[in-house]
Amino acid sequence: MRALRLLRRIGGVLTVLVLLAAVAVVGVAFLCLPSPHGEAQIPGLTAPVSIAFDGNGIPHIRAATAEDGAAALGFVHARDRMFQMDLMRRAASGRISELAGSRALPLDRMMRVLGLRHQAELEMATIPAQTRAMLEAYSRGVNAYLDAKGRWSALQFAVLGRPEPWTAVDSLLWGKTMGIYLSGNWRSELSRLAQSASVPRDVIDQMWPTQDTTPAPSASLLPSSLFGLAGAVDAFMPRFPDPFTLPDEASNEWAVDGAHSDTGAPLLAGDPHLGFSTPGIWYLARIDTPDATLAGAFAPGVPFLVIGRTGKIAWTFTTTGADTQDVFVETVLPDGRYLTPSGPAAFTTRTEHIVVHGAPAEDIVIRESRHGPVVSDIPGLAAPAGAVFTAQMANLSPGDDAATGLLALNRASSVTEAQHAAPLITSPIQNLLVADATEIGQFTTGRIPVRKAGDGEWPQQGADGAHDWVGWASGDALPHVVAPTSGRIVNTNERVAPPDFPVFMGRDFYGDWRAQRVRTLFGSEKQSVGDFAAIQMDVTSSFAQHILPILLARPRKDDLAGHAAGLLAGWDGRMGMELPQPIIFNAWVQRFEALLLERHGIGPNAPRPWADLVAWALSPAGASWCNGDCGPLLDQALAEALPPLVARLGPDLQAWRWGDLHVATFADPVLPQLTNQIAQPGDDTTIFRGGSRPGNFDSVHGPGYRGVYDLADLDRSLFMTAPGQSGNPLSPHFRDLLLRWRDGGTIRLGRHAEGGHETLALHP
Repeated sequence: MRALRLLRRIGGVLTVLVLLAAVAVVGVAFLCLPSPHGEAQIPGLTAPVSIAFDGNGIPHIRAATAEDGAAALGFVHARDRMFQMDLMRRAASGRISELAGSRALPLDRMMRVLGLRHQAELEMATIPAQTRAMLEAYSRGVNAYLDAKGRWSALQFAVLGRPEPWTAVDSLLWGKTMGIYLSGNWRSELSRLAQSASVPRDVIDQMWPTQDTTPAPSASLLPSSLFGLAGAVDAFMPRFPDPFTLPDEASNEWAVDGAHSDTGAPLLAGDPHLGFSTPGIWYLARIDTPDATLAGAFAPGVPFLVIGRTGKIAWTFTTTGADTQDVFVETVLPDGRYLTPSGPAAFTTRTEHIVVHGAPAEDIVIRESRHGPVVSDIPGLAAPAGAVFTAQMANLSPGDDAATGLLALNRASSVTEAQHAAPLITSPIQNLLVADATEIGQFTTGRIPVRKAGDGEWPQQGADGAHDWVGWASGDALPHVVAPTSGRIVNTNERVAPPDFPVFMGRDFYGDWRAQRVRTLFGSEKQSVGDFAAIQMDVTSSFAQHILPILLARPRKDDLAGHAAGLLAGWDGRMGMELPQPIIFNAWVQRFEALLLERHGIGPNAPRPWADLVAWALSPAGASWCNGDCGPLLDQALAEALPPLVARLGPDLQAWRWGDLHVATFADPVLPQLTNQIAQPGDDTTIFRGGSRPGNFDSVHGPGYRGVYDLADLDRSLFMTAPGQSGNPLSPHFRDLLLRWRDGGTIRLGRHAEGGHETLALHP
């Protein structure tokens, strides 16, 4: 009995300790919340700045100058997203191991090899004075908040300690990271070479089947000993962590001119698709100065408006898929030099020191050839003697003017001025869609490498210089259109240049399934802002409508598979949360694609446009993928896809609900407990997209931001982001936008902050 009383006493003490710990955590979180009303000083301000937060936690900043507005933006970014900003610069700088220990070393090594921070530091010496002024003003704003809050600037810093001061170089890292993330061709080249060890070359070429009219690929003469090295490098080099989980293959943008809108002025819509995360990638804000207005999606860590509108124009982006990266095989001599067309040359080297939490620090030597960093210098990787892989990338080349380009776009007042800014946004290469009060236009940003020979699809020998880059194509030399006669521009990441375009843009482009749907929804009527917002929420799949007749043509038996196929009869391809059909369709098609890849010996992670590959295999042109008849493989796919679903959802197929499986997951990169989730309609092929990981149904990639812009009155423009403005889990704005985002809600960023009570006053 005494022992039992002792155990009860111990249990009571432990319970109290747990409760005290929970109270302490909550108390710390409250300490990290910003005051609803406050004042602060920011060095360098020319005049006081007022900030009013609306009911959604969105700041409306009024400043005397653009630099003052940038400083205020830095202050509120640090207020709401400081840990996210610090994590971004750590990831780009190769410093995650300082927090996470040895498990983060692969990512840190890769980022040190690529040298994003090294390049950003070099670029600071050449940045124009106006760009530097904006970057430095933003940094002063961030650091003013850190000076005021210290380690209480975010919940995570209460444990980790006060973050380092912010610098202008840190801001450049965001663009560098996006340039790598949105330009993955170098990984595709390594994957192709690795697959070629067991997969025929013509099969690999057909994995991007929409490009049957592009020039024939140049033959790779690399020795077979490099096939394994390519696979090892691809496997050793980690993928980006969340929110960089999937390639950006599915952003949307479209516009109509005044003749096709109900206002008589252009309308523009755009929603970039990136990995979902908590907090989200985007941060809504409005900045008013006497000379300008900026409103829309800013990125924490950056002083420039990335997507949105000024007082005169609106713009958005989709990724082009242009090939701006190449892998070269350098021939290494016994003395450590490598061969070039003019003879042996020494690698450029630098030593990087990586601090590792809970383990000894690591020093790695980075080698660079004339093409770029050696990406096969990986600890523990056995490479064949005499050869290394190097990667040449546009955004790691000298002259990256992305920050200056965004500043020029922020200050543009017409489509023509935006066109002049486009070439300066050097990386990543995007389709920039712009509208002003009278005109619409689309431009390719940045610069495309001009190759001496080849198409950049496969790694090539670097010693002979036969595939070297010999210059750049940019500006009017790249695809662009102004005031099209149709009065409409639509792009959803499909190619924007014909196969015979003078500048070779690349080989790997996605199909236009979502663009087809947008054009269908346009119809013949004049469009309104509400129409554009409704189109962004559309969840009917043109891809499903395209292949459903093929699926339904299969003979049907009186069994589980026959019952499932019968439920698809009469279905219109709408991926509604309340429907069972999206589950059956996606499971069937996913399993069919997996069987296709298995049949050809292709790994499931090989880069390919899965919807295009499935449509290709089911077409007469791609019938060879099924040995002439895909019917038996389709039957096998459905039969194998259903049993796991029955085990999970039960035997009543009509009771299945897509929303039970297709859940938008906004993951926290550090604390899984802070992840936000919500059932979502749509799928990987719908306008309101919810991209899933291979072999899964969760939604991890899609439109974390949506914007619709009315050029007749830009204050009537509509915005939405998710999950919320704040990164603090105790803030009312941590996830308050999630349901409205899912259900098609919108926000206006008008002249006045409506529904809010929080204010800030910033002083010189």
